[in-house]
Amino acid sequence: MKFRTLAIIAAMMGITIWIACSQPDHTQDLDKSVHQWLTLRMDSLETGAEQLLSLVEKRAAEPELQQAFKVCRQRYKQMEWFSEYYAPATSRQLNGPPLPEIEIEENKKAEPAGLQVIEELLFPYDSAAIDDLLRQVKVFRSDLIPLRHTIENTGFDTAHIVDACKLEIFRIEALGISGFDTPLSGWGIAEAGTTLLAVKQVIQLAGAPDTLLNRFDTVIAAGRKPVSDGMFDYATYMAVYLDPLAAAVTDWFFNAGLRPLKYPGALNTTSRTMFDSASFNISYFVHAADAFPTPEKVALGKMLFYDTRLAGNQQRSCNSCHQQDKAFTDGMPKNVALNGKTTILRNTPTLLYAGLQQAQFYDMRAPTLENQVLDVLHNEAEMHSSADAVVKWLNEELEIKAQFKAAFPDMEDTIRPRYLMQSIAAYIRQLHPFRSKFDRYMRGELNAINEKEKKGFNLFMGKGRCATCHFLPLFNGTAAPVFATTESEVLGVLRAPGVPQLDPDEGRYVHTKMDELKYAFKTPTLRNIALTAPYMHNGAFRTLEEVMEFYNKGGAAGYGITLPGQTLSPDSLQLSDEEKKNIIAFMRALTDN
Repeated sequence: MKFRTLAIIAAMMGITIWIACSQPDHTQDLDKSVHQWLTLRMDSLETGAEQLLSLVEKRAAEPELQQAFKVCRQRYKQMEWFSEYYAPATSRQLNGPPLPEIEIEENKKAEPAGLQVIEELLFPYDSAAIDDLLRQVKVFRSDLIPLRHTIENTGFDTAHIVDACKLEIFRIEALGISGFDTPLSGWGIAEAGTTLLAVKQVIQLAGAPDTLLNRFDTVIAAGRKPVSDGMFDYATYMAVYLDPLAAAVTDWFFNAGLRPLKYPGALNTTSRTMFDSASFNISYFVHAADAFPTPEKVALGKMLFYDTRLAGNQQRSCNSCHQQDKAFTDGMPKNVALNGKTTILRNTPTLLYAGLQQAQFYDMRAPTLENQVLDVLHNEAEMHSSADAVVKWLNEELEIKAQFKAAFPDMEDTIRPRYLMQSIAAYIRQLHPFRSKFDRYMRGELNAINEKEKKGFNLFMGKGRCATCHFLPLFNGTAAPVFATTESEVLGVLRAPGVPQLDPDEGRYVHTKMDELKYAFKTPTLRNIALTAPYMHNGAFRTLEEVMEFYNKGGAAGYGITLPGQTLSPDSLQLSDEEKKNIIAFMRALTDN
């Protein structure tokens, strides 16, 4: 249920070509053995696709079709570490979300295809949709051709293989076990074992020691322990098994003296888990070399953040709406406009973790923080100023001018608007503390959260289906482990809690005029949510209890509102009052100390 951008995927294809050509620690034996391993599984996957196609053509019964589909998924999952890393565009075609892929710049969309679309046609199976099912299975079979070509044309080395395998562990953690790509079949946890076994085999080819291989066996066994329906312990599985496994892979790689990669990924190659601020490579989220945060830029940006002279009337600063004690929000449904009479268009979002996403504002109209700063400066309701007006008085301040020169050594004699925007953006990019109780738990401090919070997280990942939109570790719409896109959802937010009237704000549609994006809004972070009330883009929901009830009923559809583009499941989550309280307790554990 996601919108993704074709342009970003095209860029990722460029990265794939770079990977294929760069082999710093390449050996012929490893390259040959990995090719053989992948070719065998590619043969098996193609056979599975042919068998599924044959059964569809024969109009087989639902159980037989579902079992053949399950085999296809398992065989694809054995290769997911490879397809997602070396052929992300192809991987998107094979197992991407079952919603149109939007190209905003060209006002185009691509229809969804792949395993998730087939799942929708099989769970439950409607024989009246046999033509659609037949077409989708044929498309899936055809999309396997470029994957085989990628295998044939890629050279493999230890560094890239280990990186791909570690990212796959993170992918299981953030997407796989939450049921992100198996929302109807519910096979996510079982498939994790299949994927980890494949990763173990590849790591073994790369020379991993028995101690590490044995750890894989332990993690796989932990995921296969019998549990009551809906009672899987995600928290323990992640903190005790998956994260330590990723850490062990990282430690082995560096202790073995292997040469790390130097490529612009979102996570540093030294990352042992995704729940540490040092794990993120900030440069990945920066779109210009001179915009990368430095201590000088951050200090300058912080000073400007609190300067009321940025506003046209010189009476409002960034801090006026983004207050640190409220997690950089303002505690209001909608802040008062600069004229003191009306309000701004939407609720003020937190700036915490804003630097680790690919779009800004609820309607995602700004691709970078620099664009966001410029937009706010020009907005009549917010600052009613301009970058040119601000730098005019900045250039008259000799002390400030010297600070700019220290922050931007290549600057000539004049402060340019881009330096203003880059310095404020640099300050915001440092606002990702990762200091919540839950972060400490994920880093091995197993007593950091209590039993109620732990139950809440397990519900968040499982029955509540929250993690299929609020992706770990950022708990927003930017999906790990690549963090290449930030997603939006159509929830059907109400004008007021419990009132069956749709809020009139059309969200992304206002700027795109694409029907698929009508009422679509960026998925915000849930980190520090206990401090950022009121909620939703309209600020109409005063408490987390009201928010939970909205989701529990199924969004707009649950209130009898017909919204064709709703991406939130219309079905009730059927959460008890106690379960809702537990989820809220967990979300409060996401507050940074």
